[in-house]
Formats: sequence, C-alpha cells, structure tokens
Amino acid sequence: MDVIILAGGLGTRLRSVVSDLPKCMAPVCNKPFLYYILLYLSRYQAIRKIILSVGYKHEVIVDRIGQLREFEFEYVFSVEETPLGTGGAIKKALNHVTSDNVLILNGDTLFDVDLTLFERQHSQHNARLSVALKPMRDFVRYGNVEINRHSLITAFKEKSYCSAGQINGGVYLLSDRGLMGGFPEKFSFETAVLQQQVKQGNIYGFIYNDYFIDMGIPEDYAKAQNEFFAMNVSDIDIDGYETLFLDRDGVINRLRPNDYVKTWDEFEFLPGIPNALAEWSRHFKHVIIVTNQRGVGRGLMTENDLTAIHARMIGEIEKHGGRIDKIYYCTGISEDDINRKPNTGMALQAKRDFPDIDFSKSLMIGDSESDRLFAEKMGIKMIHNELQ
Repeated sequence: MDVIILAGGLGTRLRSVVSDLPKCMAPVCNKPFLYYILLYLSRYQAIRKIILSVGYKHEVIVDRIGQLREFEFEYVFSVEETPLGTGGAIKKALNHVTSDNVLILNGDTLFDVDLTLFERQHSQHNARLSVALKPMRDFVRYGNVEINRHSLITAFKEKSYCSAGQINGGVYLLSDRGLMGGFPEKFSFETAVLQQQVKQGNIYGFIYNDYFIDMGIPEDYAKAQNEFFAMNVSDIDIDGYETLFLDRDGVINRLRPNDYVKTWDEFEFLPGIPNALAEWSRHFKHVIIVTNQRGVGRGLMTENDLTAIHARMIGEIEKHGGRIDKIYYCTGISEDDINRKPNTGMALQAKRDFPDIDFSKSLMIGDSESDRLFAEKMGIKMIHNELQ
C-alpha cells in the first residue's frame, strides 16, 4: 500500500512558536513532526512507498528525509510549483501511486489508527473511499461527521459547537481514483470530493478512539512536546536501573483537562507508549504504576470503574508485549494522605510487595511536581516525560 502525505502546508498559525518552516518540519522533542508520522507508518510492513506532496520550502523536507536512515521507505516527491489545494495535491501525487489502495494522510496530524484494521474494514465494505473518524466531546474547532448504522457517512457538518460526535481524522483510504477526476488542476478535496461524494453514498467512516493530535496551532504544538516522549524511547538512559515507576495520567494516557478518566472510552494511550512498555518490560525487573486518582474520592467515579479501566489498560499493554507488575493508586483527597503523591506510601507498599526493589536503582517517569518530589524523597532517579 502506497502512502501520500500532504506536506505542503505553510504553517502560518505556528509562526509565533516555530521558525519559517513547513508545518510538517516543526520540531517536536528535537525531531521534525514528519519523523513521528514515518515512525508510525514503519510499524506496517505492507507500506513501502511514501509519496510526499510538498510545496512551500520543499527543499527543507527533501534534505531532512535524506538524513532519516532508520526508515527503509522508498521516497517520492510530488512538488507543487504553485499551491494546488488539497484536492489538486492529491491528484498530482496519485501519478506516483502503483498500489490498488492508497493511504492519504495530513502532514500536520498524527492519528494512531490501526491501519491493518482500517484497510480490512475498508475492504469488507467494498468501499471506494473511507475516512478514519475520531470521537470527541465538547469541540468547536472541527466539524462533526455523521454516519449511519452501516458506517456510511451521511453528512460533514460545518464547524460549530458539538457536545459529542466524531471528527474527520485526516486519514483516508482511496480505492477508486475516478473519484478524483473531472476537476481542474487546483481544487479542495474536502469540498469537491468529500462533500459531493457523501451525497451519493460513496464514503464510509470508521471510528477509532486512538491518539489524535493536530499540531497546527501553538496550543497543540506545545501539547505534542509533552506527549511524544515515548516515541523517543531510545533517548531514555535506562542502563543500570532495575525498577521502573510510572505515573499514569500524562505519562501512559492523555490528561483530561479539569477532568478525570472515568471510563475506558475516555482512556487514550499516548503515542508510542504500548511499544515503549514492551521494550521497558524486557529490561526492568519490575514495572510499577503509582497514580493519584482523586476522582474516586470526589465521587465522580467508583473504585470498580477505576479497576475496570486498569484491567483494559493492562490487556492492551500485554497485547503489545509489555507488562505491568503492579498498580498502586490513591483515591484519597487529602494532601496528608500517606499514599497520595508526593507522599511516599505507594513506594513503601511496592517495597513490601517486592523486597528486592532498590530505590537507588530505580527510575520514575512522571509529568508533575508531585512526581518529582515523590521520587526525590525515595532517592529515585526522576525523568520528566518532556524530553526536549
């Protein structure tokens, strides 16, 4: 399966925080955002050719791709001399496609969809064009996408406040190139193709509650700097350490601002975490989670809800070859609770359960001041999840 990455964006909304670069080259944890898209695609052996649709400052992308020797893709560049719009860019890039199905991605978003499943669902429905959809709550930045019980998309709604729905995740599978015909050189894929073809019942939408980020604005670009740490797992020095302590929210799964993960549907692995845990599990004698869960103490969820989430989380981690030896959590709301970080109760529980733990040979990965103080009190080496 060939892949088209739309990488010609100007990145004007990022200019306040990123120098004059194409959006896909904005640095995240010292690597261009495009690196993480390629890292994601490298998990799928069926993908061999990457067609980069480039325009603005494309020389920067061409030069950098030549330095990414860890990926064994064939790279082809489809260069826009003048902006062609998303539709024109895809149509031009299709001239380089030789596979029956072509995957199309936006170069400024990462949606951690299981592409094997996506292609299987696409084929099972004999679809001409499929879209990966991301469920969201309380959003206004994106339009809502409506589907029927047969997974056919029935409407692409304009941007407006939506309490619950699903958005276009910017990941497409195209089997019928005829859908791209009959248009001028410059046109919008979203308006000319998606909006028109949905009226004819030609587009399927499949929902995936996987990690999604669109780093086209400074707020989400800053969020990526915190959330991509596990994608750089090789940058973490673990030699000589035997036990790994992990915070949960903000380290294993995405934080919910001013809220708690109350159900499995609200749990979202950070990118690269399941694979990182597989690697860490091979190295460490003990992999332990220590997490404050005040949502239970505040009555927003039950302890049974929490243990159900943890059971599902461990199941997914084990599917990827990783393990969690023990989860310690504190549901208390008082700062004086001995088990609530930065207090040390959970570390002492771990020592009782695993007497061979040596705190001087332990690492802690966390994202907060309470994690740092917890580690400091126990003599544990602390690594903040922000590797910049």
